[in-house]
Amino acid sequence: MNKRVIPIKAGSLILPSSTGPLDEAPVDTLGRPIRDLRISVTDRCNFRCNYCMPKTVFNRDFKFMPHDSLLTFEEIERVARLFVDQGVEKLRITGGEPLMRKHLERLIEKLARLPVELTLTTNGSLLARKAQSFKDAGLQRVTVSLDALDDPTFRKMNDVDFPVAEVLAGIEAAAGVGLPVKINMVVKRGVNDQAILPVVRHFKGSGHIVRFIEYMDVGSSLGWKMDEVVPSREIVDLINAELPIEPANPNYRGEVARRWRFKDGSGEIGVISSVTEAFCSSCTRLRLSPEGSLYTCLFAQGGHDIRQLLRGGADDETITRAIQGIWQQRGDRYSEIRTADTAAARKVEMHYIGG
Repeated sequence: MNKRVIPIKAGSLILPSSTGPLDEAPVDTLGRPIRDLRISVTDRCNFRCNYCMPKTVFNRDFKFMPHDSLLTFEEIERVARLFVDQGVEKLRITGGEPLMRKHLERLIEKLARLPVELTLTTNGSLLARKAQSFKDAGLQRVTVSLDALDDPTFRKMNDVDFPVAEVLAGIEAAAGVGLPVKINMVVKRGVNDQAILPVVRHFKGSGHIVRFIEYMDVGSSLGWKMDEVVPSREIVDLINAELPIEPANPNYRGEVARRWRFKDGSGEIGVISSVTEAFCSSCTRLRLSPEGSLYTCLFAQGGHDIRQLLRGGADDETITRAIQGIWQQRGDRYSEIRTADTAAARKVEMHYIGG
C-alpha cells in the first residue's frame, strides 16, 4: 500500500507576539537575525525526484492545495515588505516548482521593487520560455537544480523521464538574457555520485557556480538513510584529485555553501554540508509556505499561520509583531542535534516549503 503523507500545516498553532520596538530588528534565542526569506509559491512540481517527492507518496491520488488556499501575489508582497522592514536582505522564490504558478513574473515585478536581492530556484524544465520575462520583471539571479548530465541518470533522478537537454537549454536561456546562474546538485550514493566530475567538467570556466548538496532527511516520505549521504569532504577530495581547488572566503555571514575556487582561476564550486558539517549557528533563514505558514527551520515539525492575520483584517503592526514574536522564540538547530530518532520524526515536506 502506498504511504500517504501530507504537509504539516499550522492553522491550529497560536501566534506569539512581540511588545518590543517595531523598528528594532529581532534576533532569535541564539542571537541570529532574519536575513533571508524563502517564499514557496506552490506545492506542485512536474518532477518526482526521489529525494523530495517520491512517486510512492506523491502519486496521481495525492491532493495538492487548491488555488484559493494559496496566498495571492498581493499578500506575498505585503508579507515580504514587512520582512524587509525587519532586516531581510534576500528573497528567494521557491516551490514545489515555482514556474508552475501562473503569471509568476507578476510576483517578481512586485518583489523587485523592494530593496533586496531577488532570486529564484527552479528545476529548469520551463525556464527557457520564461527567462526573458523574469529578467524583464526584475529577477536578479536563478538557481537551477541539475542532478546529472547524462540523460539516463537525470531521467532516473527526476522520475518522470524528463530529458536533461531541456534543462540545459533553460540554463543557456537564463544566461543569455543576463541572469547569473547557479547549479544545485543533490548527491545520493549509488544513484548519481558518478555524475559529480562530469558536472564539474561541464560547467568549469562557464561562469556558473555548481554547488553539491548532501542528501538530507527533509520531510517524512524519503526513507532517508545515512549511508546514502556522500559527505561534502569526499566530494571536495574527489574534485581536487583531478581539478585542483582551494578554499575561498564566504561571500557573506551565514552563507550555507562552503566555497572552493579552481587554482587555475577558472571559477569555483560550493558544497552544502547540512548533514556532516551543520551550519545551524549562522542560519538566518525563514520560510513562507504557499498558503501562508511560517517555518523557522527546513526540518520543522510545525509552523505559524500568517494567512489568518492577512485575511482577518490585521494591520501591519499586528502582523509585524507576530513575525517578531515568532523569530524571537526560535531556537532551531536541527542539524547540530540530528540523531536517528530526529531523522525519523515527522517533518514538513520539502516540496511544501522549498529547499
